[in-house]
Amino acid sequence: MSAKTYFEPQTAIPVYDECDVLVVGGGAAGHSAAVAAARAGCKNVILMERYGYCGGDVTGGYVLLIPSLSFHEKTYVQGIQEEWFTRLAKIPGAVCGPGMELAGSTDPELVAKWGDVGGATRICTPRVCHGFMLEPNQLKIEMDIMLDELKDSIRVLYHSWGCKPIMEGNVCKGVIFESKEGRKAVLAKVVIDATGDADLCRLSGAPTSSAIDDDCRCGSTALVYRIGGFSRKAFKEWMQANPAKFGEMAGKLKDIHGFMNMMIAGPTDDISWVNNWQAKHDCSVIADQTDTEMHTRLKIRDAIEFYRTFLPEIMKDAYLYDIAPQLGTRGSHRIVGEYVISSNDWAFPVEHDDCIAWHCTVDTLNDNAPIEIPYRSILPQKVENLLAPGRHISADAIAIDNVNLIPQCVGTGQAAGVAAAVAVADGTSAHTVNIRKVQDILAGEQNVPLPRNEHTDISYTECLKEHEYGLYTPAAQKAREMKDAAGAYRHWTLSQGMGNADKKD
Repeated sequence: MSAKTYFEPQTAIPVYDECDVLVVGGGAAGHSAAVAAARAGCKNVILMERYGYCGGDVTGGYVLLIPSLSFHEKTYVQGIQEEWFTRLAKIPGAVCGPGMELAGSTDPELVAKWGDVGGATRICTPRVCHGFMLEPNQLKIEMDIMLDELKDSIRVLYHSWGCKPIMEGNVCKGVIFESKEGRKAVLAKVVIDATGDADLCRLSGAPTSSAIDDDCRCGSTALVYRIGGFSRKAFKEWMQANPAKFGEMAGKLKDIHGFMNMMIAGPTDDISWVNNWQAKHDCSVIADQTDTEMHTRLKIRDAIEFYRTFLPEIMKDAYLYDIAPQLGTRGSHRIVGEYVISSNDWAFPVEHDDCIAWHCTVDTLNDNAPIEIPYRSILPQKVENLLAPGRHISADAIAIDNVNLIPQCVGTGQAAGVAAAVAVADGTSAHTVNIRKVQDILAGEQNVPLPRNEHTDISYTECLKEHEYGLYTPAAQKAREMKDAAGAYRHWTLSQGMGNADKKD
C-alpha cells in the first residue's frame, strides 16, 4: 500500500433527494428495515443498495440456509423472517423446510428428514427445528415485490453506494453516495447503517471494533458456488453408508481448495451449494476480498472434476451451476453500541427492558435457546440519529459468531426500521425514541414475539422456563464451573475440533 496522500479539492455535492428514513444497504437487515419502517407508518423512506438487487449475503452471497428459528415447540423468530418462508412456500422449488407446526418434534423420521434443512439435530436432544433452505433468485424477486407493494412509501436506489455520513457535530444528517451519476447526497432525519461492516458508523465518530477472534467463524470469508447434475438425496445416502470414504473425499477437497469447504443441500434435490471458510480473511480488506474470490474460482473446475471421478456412480454428470455474484462475508468491523452482547448473555440469561427481538442461535452454550437482543446493541455510542442493525451488531469477539446470522440481521433490521419510523413520527431521536411504542408495534402489528409484552402469548416465556433456558448443556455447565462463558465456549468448541475453519454457516 502506498504511503502517499492525495488532497481532494473542495467541491459542491448536489442533494439527490431528502427523506425521513434513509436505509443504506439492502441486505437482510436493510431490506427488513425499509419494509418495517414503511409498515410502521413512515411515508418517506429511501433504500440505497450498491448492487441491483436486495438480499445481500442471502441472494448475492448464496447463504441459503436460514437456521434455528425455534426452541423446542415454540418459534421465537417470526416477523419478516417468517414472512420469507410463507411467501416463498407458494412458489414451486423456492423454499424447503419444516413448518412451525413441526418444531420440537422428536420423531426420528422427521428429524432425519429435516436434519439438513432447519438444523434439526440439536446438541442434547435430536428434534426438529424450524428453519429453511431457499432459492436465492426467487428471494430476489420476492424482495422486490415486497418493496413494490410499498412503493408509495419507499423509493429504491439500486447501484448506489453509500460511502460517507453527513455529520453536523455528532448528529447524522444524511449520506453521500457514489453512482454512475457521480457523487451526490441524500438528506435524512434518521439514517440506518445496514452496510454489514459499519461503513457509515466508522466515519461518523462512533466507536467501532475490528477485533475478530481467530477461533471464530467470523474470521473467515467465502465464495459460494453451486453444483448440479446429481441427486443430493443419493449423495447423502452414500455419505451415511460410507463415512470413511466421505472423510477421504472431504480431506482431498480441502487439499484442492486449500481451505475448509462443504457441499450443502439446497431447496431442490438437483442443486447443492458449496460453502467454504477461508480463515484469517477480513471481508473489508481489499487484498483478502480479492484473494477469496480468485482463489476459489481458480480451483472450482478441479473440485468438480474430482467429484466426478471420485464418485462416478452418483456425480459423473456433475457440473458448475453458478457462482455467487458476491463475496461471502462473515465479520469485520462492528459497532461498540450502548450495550455489548457477550457470551454471558447465553450462559446467564439477561432480561432487557429494551428487548427488540428474541433470537435463537446455533450456540453450544444453551442448546439453541433464544436470547434477548436489546435495542442498545444496534445503537452506536457518541452519535445521534444513526442505527446499525445487521451483522455489525454490538457484540464481543466471541458472541458475534452467534448474533450475525441471517435471522438476526432480519430481526434487528426490522426493529431498526420501526424505531426510525417512531422517532420521526414523534419528533424524537434514535437515543430517545419511545421504546415501548417500538415494542408494541413489533409485537402487536408486525408479528415479532417479545418477552414481557402484552401482545405476546405467555407460553413463549413458559417454554423457556420449562426447558431451563437451554442451560442443561455440557458447555453451560462448564461455564458455571469456570464462571467464564467466553472461556467455556472456547474450551468446548476447541475440544470438538470446531475452530475457525470448521465453524459452519
